[in-house]
Amino acid sequence: MADGDYERGRGREIGAIAAELKRLAAVREARPPVFVLNGWAASPHAWDLCQFTRTRLFSYVEQLDGEPEKAMESVPRCILVGWSMGGSSALRLVAHWPEKIAGLVLIAATPRMMEEKETGWRGMSPRRLEALRYGVMMTHGEGFFGVPEGKPNPYSVDSDENLARGLKYLLETDVRAGLERALGSGFAFPVHIFHSERDGIVQPENAVYLQNAFPQASVTMIPGTEHALSIFIPELIDEAVDSCIRLAAAGQDPA
Repeated sequence: MADGDYERGRGREIGAIAAELKRLAAVREARPPVFVLNGWAASPHAWDLCQFTRTRLFSYVEQLDGEPEKAMESVPRCILVGWSMGGSSALRLVAHWPEKIAGLVLIAATPRMMEEKETGWRGMSPRRLEALRYGVMMTHGEGFFGVPEGKPNPYSVDSDENLARGLKYLLETDVRAGLERALGSGFAFPVHIFHSERDGIVQPENAVYLQNAFPQASVTMIPGTEHALSIFIPELIDEAVDSCIRLAAAGQDPA
């Protein structure tokens, strides 16, 4: 082979490699970060069985300190995965930045944790919330909720001060009005909702509200009473997050 032919072939090979690297960089650029918002008194081990790539996991204390809001301000768009109290935080972020949401995965989530007898809103009673606090503090969640053999404990313990701050958030937070105003602007993005059929912490009727708020959502009701669904259905959650990532990278709206 003549030197010129070799050089031309080598140049094409280098060009192809450069084009592929540019394509991969574009894919990475198009893929939004995935922010995971944990539940109250929850351990990061709650997500050990999930395989999806997360950019950052926000503890409930970080949520109380406004860290997710700081992260939202620094990105053009993102995917939110919220469980329990973290689901409420995710909905709060949606209400504030609907234009930045590329995908939303809600797990045992609600915009309003506590019951409202005057409106019939199905939530927790103050008595049950106190039982939740006592159970988490006395057993680190394991004895109160039960942890299946071979699975991580999704709960942890924290300072009394932080636990009390989290309980105050659960007692007072209601993001329904802000969420309804934001969604009235017509923003559409893929939404996946997972809820246990007999969840005693976040009533399953809350999933009906979320389905009405997000008509494009896929809703999966899981038989049983489990609240920490990330350790019971990690594969389904992985699929939901991956679906949001694919759609966002391709620049597609939900079907």
